[in-house]
Amino acid sequence: KPENPALWWVSGDGEEVKWSFEELGVLSRQAANVLSGACGLQPGDRVIWILPRIPEWWLLNVACMRTGTVPIPGRQQLTAKDILHGLQKSKAKCVITDGSVAPAVDSGGPEWQSLKAKLLVSEGHREGWLNFRELLKHAPSDHHCVTTKRQDPMAIYFTSGTTGAPKRTAHSHSSYGIGLTVSGRYWLDLTPSDIFWNTSDTGWAKSGWSSIFSPWIQGACVFAQKMPRFDPSIVFESLSRFPITVFCSAPTAYRMLVQRRLSSYKFRSLRHCVSAGEPINPEVTGEWEEHTGLDIHEGYGQAETVCSDTLQDDPEKTEATIRGKFYVTGDRGILDEDGYFWFVGRADDVINSAGYRIGPFEVESALIEHPAVVEAAVVSSPDPIRGEVVKAFVVLTSKYVSHDPEKLMHELQDHVRKVTAPCKYPRKMEFVQQLPKTISGKIRRNELRQKEWRKV
Repeated sequence: KPENPALWWVSGDGEEVKWSFEELGVLSRQAANVLSGACGLQPGDRVIWILPRIPEWWLLNVACMRTGTVPIPGRQQLTAKDILHGLQKSKAKCVITDGSVAPAVDSGGPEWQSLKAKLLVSEGHREGWLNFRELLKHAPSDHHCVTTKRQDPMAIYFTSGTTGAPKRTAHSHSSYGIGLTVSGRYWLDLTPSDIFWNTSDTGWAKSGWSSIFSPWIQGACVFAQKMPRFDPSIVFESLSRFPITVFCSAPTAYRMLVQRRLSSYKFRSLRHCVSAGEPINPEVTGEWEEHTGLDIHEGYGQAETVCSDTLQDDPEKTEATIRGKFYVTGDRGILDEDGYFWFVGRADDVINSAGYRIGPFEVESALIEHPAVVEAAVVSSPDPIRGEVVKAFVVLTSKYVSHDPEKLMHELQDHVRKVTAPCKYPRKMEFVQQLPKTISGKIRRNELRQKEWRKV
């Protein structure tokens, strides 16, 4: 029974919602009765939901666990075709969304006839839809949780798609409930007195990890803001205004933040910062520490991991990831003489040039240290002598856009030679306005790499 609320949600325009854990319990029992009553859902039924950062997203997560229904979170940017594909693949029995996505669902056609219900989480009426907020007002608050086994599926999340099309990964009632105890206690360093803000999109597994399980297992308060897209000014204002003690965001977000005037803000309550999704560059962590006095603690994980059970209805792919008692991540790393593991990159991303194995992250970090570079992505490129060489795609700062490209390329190549090693410098370089990224902000190196190798 911590003093902090379980959920502290702000709209950005003055509206706030604060639920204690007791209130969350009552409301989630009512929500569970909506799912099993008006919607007619049974334990094991799959539910596609596409919701922004609104309080009902947290409420429905708990309600699904109570009823044994399996949520499949999706992103707001999904098209009608994407949603239809998800329905066909998942055999979902219900769709839950708000007024902005409902029209795309209604354009789906006869395939939607298999649904037991369509649940609208917004004000107003829509033909053919049940209104969640209206039903919740009249739902009883007594509900007995469905008994689930530890290996029963609890949720299905999509991978970020950095190495190809996103894959569906299933997690059980035990994997998140047990596996994320370690995350909340040791990586996020949460206690019942903390207020924790994770900026992850509600469609990603990271929201399950760090917006539900890790903080609530520790009794910490989850802070959330209705932010349609990542906005550095909103983040700065919220970290300054609210007593947020622990902050988690993606490396891309931190890169955007350090490009602003950090010294103009004071985060008086902030004590611990973490990052995940892809490696974060030392240049970024250095800038953040210089202005906030706080280090950024990196976490490593995948949507497939945290004791995950399966890759979504695909036993062959699941089996291919298992080696005895071990799960094969598809990532490369090195073990140093002190027994520490160091992340190098995705197996597909590692560049083999004339016998040298080069991780793109080290080269990217070296490039970002140069004042001319905002962002960089490094991939392999075909070479008749070395087989493949390092190629860098570079986004320049506004001050360097007008510089002579040839001279600037040589300057950056020399810089990488000095910072890393002569064998690792990018022999090819292309200046671009932006880099291809997933919706969560991860660089899609596979897209750049395929572009290079299609030229062969």
